[in-house]
Amino acid sequence: MKQIFKSIIPFLIAIAVFIIVSVAYFSPVLEGKKLYQNDIKQFTGMAKAVNDFREEYHTEPYWTDAAFSGMPTYNLSVLYPHDYIKKVDKIIRFLPRPADYLFLYFLSFFILLMVLKFDYKLAILGALAFGFSTYYIIILGVGHNAKAHAIGYMPMVLAGILLVLQKKRYLGFVLTALAMSLEINASHPQMTYYLLFAVLILGIVYAVDALKKHQLKPFFKSIMVLVVAVVLAVGTNATSLLATKEYAKYSTRGKSELTINPDGSKKVATNGLSKDYITTYSYGVWETFNLFIPRFMGGGNSENLGYDSNIYNFLKGKVNPSQARQFTEHAPMYWGKQPIVEAPAYVGAILIFLFVLGLFLVKGNYKKWLVGVVIFSILLSWGKNLNFLTNFFIDYIPLYNKFRAVSSIQVIAELAIPLFGILALKEFFSDKIETTIKVKALKNSLYITGGFALLFVLFGSSLFAFEGLHDSGYAKLIPGLLDAIIADRKAVFFSDSLRTLILVVLAASVLFLFLKEKLNKNITIIVLGVLILFDLVAVDKKYVNNADFLSARKINHPFVASAIDKEILKDTSYYRVANYAANLMNDGSTSYFHKSIGGYHAAKLGKYQELFDYQIAKNNMQVLNMLNTKYFIFTNENNQEVYQPNKNANGNVWLVSKLKFVTNANDEITGLDSLQTKNEAILDKRFVKDNLENNYELDSTASIKLVAHKLNELNYTSKSNTKQFAVFSEIYYKNGWNAYLDGKLTNYYRVNYVLRGMEIPKGNHKITFKFEPTVIKTGTIIMLVSFLLLILITVGWYFIRRKKRYLPNKQ
Repeated sequence: MKQIFKSIIPFLIAIAVFIIVSVAYFSPVLEGKKLYQNDIKQFTGMAKAVNDFREEYHTEPYWTDAAFSGMPTYNLSVLYPHDYIKKVDKIIRFLPRPADYLFLYFLSFFILLMVLKFDYKLAILGALAFGFSTYYIIILGVGHNAKAHAIGYMPMVLAGILLVLQKKRYLGFVLTALAMSLEINASHPQMTYYLLFAVLILGIVYAVDALKKHQLKPFFKSIMVLVVAVVLAVGTNATSLLATKEYAKYSTRGKSELTINPDGSKKVATNGLSKDYITTYSYGVWETFNLFIPRFMGGGNSENLGYDSNIYNFLKGKVNPSQARQFTEHAPMYWGKQPIVEAPAYVGAILIFLFVLGLFLVKGNYKKWLVGVVIFSILLSWGKNLNFLTNFFIDYIPLYNKFRAVSSIQVIAELAIPLFGILALKEFFSDKIETTIKVKALKNSLYITGGFALLFVLFGSSLFAFEGLHDSGYAKLIPGLLDAIIADRKAVFFSDSLRTLILVVLAASVLFLFLKEKLNKNITIIVLGVLILFDLVAVDKKYVNNADFLSARKINHPFVASAIDKEILKDTSYYRVANYAANLMNDGSTSYFHKSIGGYHAAKLGKYQELFDYQIAKNNMQVLNMLNTKYFIFTNENNQEVYQPNKNANGNVWLVSKLKFVTNANDEITGLDSLQTKNEAILDKRFVKDNLENNYELDSTASIKLVAHKLNELNYTSKSNTKQFAVFSEIYYKNGWNAYLDGKLTNYYRVNYVLRGMEIPKGNHKITFKFEPTVIKTGTIIMLVSFLLLILITVGWYFIRRKKRYLPNKQ
C-alpha cells in the first residue's frame, strides 16, 4: 500500500501544480468571470433555439430552424444519448473554462512524459512548456474550444500508443482506448486527422526498427492491440461519427454536382473543398521563424504598440488624439501572406534551442519520429508556398481535401518540439553521455540558434521589405502612415530577435553552469522552468489576458435585442429574417432572436451555400421570397440599421400550378433565375420516382397552412377538391425528415434546389414532417455495445494477467 501511495505522489503534486497554474493564469475565473471568445459568442447565437428547445422539451431536436433556413445540429449543439465518454471528459475538465483546457494541456503532456520515464519534476516542466505554447493559448482567446479540446488529448493518445509499443500492452490498451475515445469526443476531426499523421510516422519508425531487429511478430501483436483499442474508441463515439459522416456528404465539405460557376464559367470539379479555399491560410516559409522569434512577421493583425511607437508619434499631429490612440492600440503589424493572423504560433526560444540540442544528444526511434513529425508538419503547413507537396496530398491522400487552413497542421510540430526539447534535457542530465559530448552539443546548439538570432538582430531590417497584403490601403489613407507602420515592424522584429538571442544565451549559460557543477539538477530545472515560463507567458499575455474576461451574464447572454429586433419580434408568426447589416453568411447574432436565412458555421449545407452563391448573392427576390424572408435588416445611407417588411414573402407553404423538370443540378440552380416561385416549382427528374404531373389545376377553394411547429416537427392541414402540389418553405434533408399524410409515411421531393415539395390528394388532410434520423438509433446501439466490450476486455484481461502472475506460486 505504501508503494502504491508513493507511486501516485508525483501525480498528486503535478495535478496540484497544474490546478494552481491554470487558475492563476486565468485568475478572473475565481471572480466568476468568463473569457470573451468571438467564436463562442457566435455559437451562442446559433445554438440558442436548440438550447431553448432542450430546456422546454427535455429532449434533443437534432435540427435547428434558426440558421441557414434550417440545418442539422450534429456539428452545432447536440447531446447524444449514452455519451458516457463526455461524462468522463467533464470529470477531467472540472475547472472553470478556459482554465479547464489549460489544465488538460498540462495533465495530458505530463502523462506522456511519465510514460517516457521522465523524472516527475522534469515532466512538470515539460507539461508547463507545452501548455503555454502561444498558439494553444490564442485559440482559447478566439473561441476555438473544440480545437483546444482535441489538442489537449493528443499527448495522452500518444502515451497509450507508446505504452503498447513498449510491450506494456494492458495499460497501453486501456489508456489508448480511453484517450482516443476522449480525443474523438472532442469533436474536431481536423485535429484528430493531423494526430493520425504523427501516429503513422511513429508506426513507420517502429516498423522499420522491428524489421531490422527481426521483431515483427511482437510489433504486429502490439499493432493488433492498438487496432482493437482504436476500434472500440471509435465505437464509443459511433453516434457522433456516423452523424458527422452522413452530414459531411451534404455539407460544403462534400462533392458538388454543379459543373458551372455563378458567372456561368466552367467549374473545376472537386470532391471536397477547393484548393484555393484549403490553402488560403498557408504558412510562409520565412514565417516559420515565428516558432523561434515571436513577432518575426510582426505578430498579429492587431498589435498594441504603446505611445512611444512610430505610428503614434506620426499620427498624433495629424488626427485627433483618440483616433491616434485607437489605431496605435490596434496597429496592423502582421506583414505575412495570410489574410488574418491573431498572433504568432510561438513555441518558445528556449524550447527551439533545446530542440536543436536534442539533434546532437537524443538517439534512436524517438529522434527519428519527432524530427520527422516536425519536418512533415512544417512542410505541409506551407500550403500553396510548397505547391507540389500540398497538391499531392489534396489530390491523393484520403480526407486531406476536407479541411481548410493547412497552416493548422503545425499543431503536431508544436507538440513534437517541446517533447523533443524535454527529451534533450533528459539526455543532458543523464550520466550515460560524456561531459565532453554534452559541451560540444551545447556549443553547437548555441552557435546555430544564437547565430540565427544574432543574424536577424544585426541584419534583419535589411533582409526583408516588411510589406503586408493590405498595405496599399494604409498608403492611401494618410501619406507617410505606411512608412511609420514599416518602421514599427522593423522595431518589433529587432526587439524580439534580441529577446530571443538573450533567452538562448541565458538557457545555454544555465546548462553550462550545470556541467561545471555550479548548479545541481533540481536548481537547473527550476531556473530553466522560470526562464521558459517567463518567455512563453509574457508572449501569451499580450494576446489573452485578464482584460479579455467579462461578467458571466454578458457572456451567457451576449446579444441584446435592438429596437429593430423588438419590432420584428412583435410578429409572432413563423417567418425568416435576412440581416444584411451583418455578414449574412457569417453571423450568429441574428439567429439569437430570429429564424435567419444566414448563420455562422464552417460546414453549412452545400446546396444552401450554392443557393447563396448563385442566387441570394445576386439578390434574386423570388428565391428570397420562397425562403419566406418576411423582414430585411440593412444599413441605410446614414449608416443606421433599419428594417423593411417583405409583403411578397411566399409564406410557410403554398400551392403551385406548374412543375418544371430538369435533368441535372446545373439546370436546377440556373432555372431559379427566372422561376416564379409562388406559382412554379422546379425538380430534378433524376430523383423523382413517381409520376408527377406538369400542371396542377388550382382549386379556388384549396388551402394549406402551417398549424403547429417545433424544431423537429411541423404540422399542416390542407383541403382541396382536386389533387394539388405544395411547396414547403423548409430545407430538404432526406436523411432524417419523414413526411406523413394522415399519419401514413409518404413521399416528398426536393424542389427549387433546397426546399421540399409534396403531391397532396384531394380532400381534407393532415400533413406532418418529423425529423427522425435513423443514424442516432444506429449509433446508440453501436456505442452501447462498444462500451460493454471495452469494459469486458479491460476487466477480463486484468484477471487473466492476475491469474498468470500468481500461477507459478501454485505449482
